[in-house]
Amino acid sequence: MSPTHTDNLKSSLSEAGGHLKQAASDTASAVRGAAAAAGEEMRLGRANLKADLADGAVAGLSALEEAAGAGGEQVDQLLEKGRDLVDSAADLIRERPIASFGVAFATGWIIAKLARSGDR
Repeated sequence: MSPTHTDNLKSSLSEAGGHLKQAASDTASAVRGAAAAAGEEMRLGRANLKADLADGAVAGLSALEEAAGAGGEQVDQLLEKGRDLVDSAADLIRERPIASFGVAFATGWIIAKLARSGDR
């Protein structure tokens, strides 16, 4: 079974979180190194931070794409359920046309009655 957009979204978000944690760790290392060894450590830490933030941004964009795909999957599922419901109603009407007409008539009568009583 291939992973769904939702699974990919979770994975991408987890990866983005890992990159951001690593960026924080690299920043802390850079600050400690700057106090001890100053310039070179700071430049290296800045480079690592930029790389980690860039990786985090890429992972975040991937998560957004997966979120869009997951939303699309949900819409497709809802549309399919709607089609199934319409098909079921059509089958019921074909099987019991008189009962269906009676229910439709009674529903219309009740709605009309409620509308008229709301106008008073």
